[in-house]
This record gives sequence, C-alpha cells and structure tokens, in this order.
Amino acid sequence: MTIDWLCKQHDDLSREQLYSILQLRTEVFVVEQKCPYQEVDGRDLEGDTCHLMAWRDDRLVAYARLLDPISQGGDVVIGRVVIAPEARGQGLGHELMVQALRHAGKLWPEVPIYLSAQAHLQAYYGRHGFAVVGEVYLEDDIPHIGMRRA
Repeated sequence: MTIDWLCKQHDDLSREQLYSILQLRTEVFVVEQKCPYQEVDGRDLEGDTCHLMAWRDDRLVAYARLLDPISQGGDVVIGRVVIAPEARGQGLGHELMVQALRHAGKLWPEVPIYLSAQAHLQAYYGRHGFAVVGEVYLEDDIPHIGMRRA
C-alpha cells in the first residue's frame, strides 16, 4: 500500500490531522507504554514546529515532530517518533527517520540534529548517523540517552 508523507508547520495542520497526531501519540506513549505523563506538552504549536506524518488509507501510521533550532537553543530536535501498532515490522521506522532527516536538512540546512532516544534504541538511531552525547537518564521511568547528528 502507498504511504503519503506530509510535513506541515503547525499552522497548516487541519483539525483532523492534529487530532490524529495526538490520538496516535497518546495511544502509544501513554496507553501502550503504560506511562502516564502530560503527552500534550505545549510544544506542538510553538515556533516553527513541523509535524511529519505518514498516512495510509486515511490512517496516520507514522509520525515525528521536528522542533526548530531557535526554540531549542541551536539544534533541530526530533521527537515523538512513533509507528502505529498495526504498521510495525514493515521498515516504516527507518523510512520515517530518513524523511525526518531530509525535512530537517531542507528546513534548517547544516544545523545539528538532536534527539532523546529510549536507551535501548541507540543502535537504531546510530544507523542514521546519531552518536551518543551524555549519560543515560530516566525520563518518566524509562531510560533515555541524548543523541546528536552533526
């Protein structure tokens, strides 16, 4: 099936797109991962935040948020990287990262990219050029590590 990739600045999102984004993130990060936290963190509508979406048959199947370097102190920050449960195991995660890096490079050329990875995913992000910066830390009781791509 065909995947339709869209990367939209927050002002260009439709109500339905924003709803689908928040629904998928909550489904995975709060419910599936059993991690009660404030998932809607106030960053979705600030600065030049962009929302990278993969749609298949009117269903959001992958998503990542790109926070602009001005609001983040110098780095583009990729976060909220998520694949819908029914779309896993098809290589969509790697395609999502390729798309996220492409859009970040187009929007903010030659700016380093940072992400806070769940610690067990270091090798996964390493395949996309990210290197560990700092030590493992707990975020919502889940081990995370900072990673940067120059």
